[in-house]
Amino acid sequence: MRRADDTVDGTADPTADGTADDEQAARWNGPAGNAWVDAQDVVDALFAPLEDLLVEAVPAGRGGRVLDVGCGTGGTTVAVARRLGAEGHCVGVDISGPMVEAARARALREGAAASFVRADAQDHVFEPAVFDAVVSRFGVMFFEDPVRAFANLRRAAKGDAALRFIAWRDIAENPFMTTAERAAAPLLPHLPERRPDAPGQFALADAGRVRRLLEESGWTGIDIRPVDATCVLPEAELVPYFSRFGPVGIALRETDEPTRARVVETVRAAFDPFVHGTEVRFTAACWRIDARAPLPTSAG
Repeated sequence: MRRADDTVDGTADPTADGTADDEQAARWNGPAGNAWVDAQDVVDALFAPLEDLLVEAVPAGRGGRVLDVGCGTGGTTVAVARRLGAEGHCVGVDISGPMVEAARARALREGAAASFVRADAQDHVFEPAVFDAVVSRFGVMFFEDPVRAFANLRRAAKGDAALRFIAWRDIAENPFMTTAERAAAPLLPHLPERRPDAPGQFALADAGRVRRLLEESGWTGIDIRPVDATCVLPEAELVPYFSRFGPVGIALRETDEPTRARVVETVRAAFDPFVHGTEVRFTAACWRIDARAPLPTSAG
């Protein structure tokens, strides 16, 4: 059982039990989490332009405490910690044990003022009103109950604290992200279907819905802007990339070798429009969402 005094850096103890969604926990603490750990350098380089949008939202050298939601292997957390300066600290929270372990190792290796908590940010008991800002790179689309989750994050934020996160826009604007499953579908007929508004990569694609979720969870000053970032992947990493991640990556873990070989060949050919010599390039069509925690009201 989690005890009331089990706190680390304003959060409940990272080894405490209590995860809101068992399916998500199983996924990210198993093969999916391990895949991200194995490819952390590739993924960090791929999404570096989007990380920059989060880091620039934090005032440089002013210290303070920042929460990074869905921190993964800690790339953004460490970058934010560096931005904050000697008096600052960044806390990363993620449901994935393997990724949190990798993040801790990264912070130790780089000497960053960062710490990490394995927990579901939707229901985790954060110390109230301790963070000067909350950021997330693709880490807030997987909540089972987004209003509850964003309200929980708001309670952890100080009055007037900034929220900034990056989320994917519509699936039709991001063809690179679905190339593998579209090409593989005839060979893998049981690929999971993407459901609009369900927890997943494109859960926050509807800007109007995002605004409603944030309003209902108590955030103010909401500003939603489209951003298009050019992302680059070494061509040599393309097959490992689509073989590890997404619906195709999941399906390939349980596929016989002949079928796997056909899928890899078919999918690799489908990515040809994105291949430019030794690089794979695509545009990540995203939202940059900003909001503010409300100022506390004085008692009358």
